[in-house]
Amino acid sequence: METARSMRTPAGTPQLAVEPDLVPLGYEIVDERFGPCRGDRHLERHYSGCGWAEGPVWFAPGRYLVWSDIPGDRLLRWDETTGAVGVFRSPSGHANGHTVDREGRLLSCEHGNRRVTRTEHDGSVTVVAERYQDLAFNSPNDVVTSSDGSIWFTDPDYGIRGWYEGHKAEGEIGARQVYRVDPEGTVTAVAGEDFDQPNGLAFSLDETVLYVVDSGRGHIRAFDVDWSSGRLGQGRVLVVAPEGTGLDGIRLDDEGRIWAAAGRGVNCYGSDGALLGRITVPEPVANLAFGGTRRNRLFIAATTSLYSVRLAVRGPALR
Repeated sequence: METARSMRTPAGTPQLAVEPDLVPLGYEIVDERFGPCRGDRHLERHYSGCGWAEGPVWFAPGRYLVWSDIPGDRLLRWDETTGAVGVFRSPSGHANGHTVDREGRLLSCEHGNRRVTRTEHDGSVTVVAERYQDLAFNSPNDVVTSSDGSIWFTDPDYGIRGWYEGHKAEGEIGARQVYRVDPEGTVTAVAGEDFDQPNGLAFSLDETVLYVVDSGRGHIRAFDVDWSSGRLGQGRVLVVAPEGTGLDGIRLDDEGRIWAAAGRGVNCYGSDGALLGRITVPEPVANLAFGGTRRNRLFIAATTSLYSVRLAVRGPALR
């Protein structure tokens, strides 16, 4: 799939550059608002060989992307400057979703270890959360941060259902919920006793709303955020996925549109919940992230592969 050519750095040291495999894509326009979002007429496939690719996260200072191969129990790293792919960490605790905090550190949801961790700048790993009311989480799945320094994550039970994405075990909490870890480290359940499988999550640009995917029901729910208490209001169903499509990870662009992993493609929704359009992908999509030097490259983790496409929109800058 990959071809390589020799290149030289400014200092003259030979390196290996990996050319991506170009894959046709399709744009499905449902609403005219989607038309100006389109970009490349092909996908770039940077790597293929994962069991279930998940959790892409972009590191702007280093110009590289990290993502998960959950069954392979490893994190992989793609370098934008060379196209090379290598192992970032193995074992990874069967890590799933990731984000970068305000200090540029990696936050990871680990299915296998049933916890959320932070990778420090020196490479050491700090446990952020591993228990709620002295009970083990199910299998933390996806994670975001807010501008007050708190960490928010979802906790479905995919990682304890069997041995493919984690370790088979009984749930202890008895619910699949959304949690907040405040800057002092206190863990609070903020939503979820009525969730089936909470999954991807993302804040609106002004952080007044938290969007949460319920993959079990095929919904995206919108919760008003009460910052005086750090809790969520009553959730409302914003998006219902087409039957048979499903929903997984979500991200927002810098104009507030919601981009969602949805079956064999990425759906784009307006902030009003209207489906604007869709990018078709050859494999079922799990998660996505904006990155690249201009933040307009949408990275797509889809089953065995990592893809990207340059769009005419871009992801939000870190606040």
